[in-house]
Amino acid sequence: MNRWIGVFREALETLDRIGAESVVHQARAEMTPIQVVDQVVVPALEQIGRAWETGDVALSQVYMSGRICEELVDQVLPPSDPDRKHQPRSAIVVLCDYHMLGKRIVHSQMRASGFELFDYGRMDVDELVERALADEIRVLLISVLMLPSALKVKQVCARLKAAGAPIRIAVGGAPFLFDDRLWQEVGADAMGRNAAEAVTLVEGWMREME
Repeated sequence: MNRWIGVFREALETLDRIGAESVVHQARAEMTPIQVVDQVVVPALEQIGRAWETGDVALSQVYMSGRICEELVDQVLPPSDPDRKHQPRSAIVVLCDYHMLGKRIVHSQMRASGFELFDYGRMDVDELVERALADEIRVLLISVLMLPSALKVKQVCARLKAAGAPIRIAVGGAPFLFDDRLWQEVGADAMGRNAAEAVTLVEGWMREME
């Protein structure tokens, strides 16, 4: 296990923002910014989430840990490369959920890798379909936390396909990790297990669309 995860998790659980920031800065001396996010921040948050499920931490700790990490991710990941132009239009969204951290991490990492994409924030099915069609989106990344939200992806995929939109849809989030066939059942084109996979996936799609 990465040696930074435990101490970072402890800082988060005690709501020690300064301590958490210190851990991140120390880890950056040994790792790239993206590695810090994928190998320190995300695993620590996953552990805290499991600890909440077993009753070992309070929901307030989970919430505040997420808020602290959102701020740190913005600091750690660099801005996008301004020279990357003429990419197929892309967007990222949280569908019918209120948990924004996963989307924010993927969005930051996509931008750090040179991709420009619309950040739709949180939308329901109707809003998302309407916006994706209006913006002529070619690549759509959908993040969810809860199973009911994951199942709504099927409506999005069906309606965009019925409209004849030439769009690729990738999904991510806990429900798709628990059931590795769910992404196919809802009609998505792919599933990313983490931010790094999302970047690799979109890179491949972009090359095909050039």
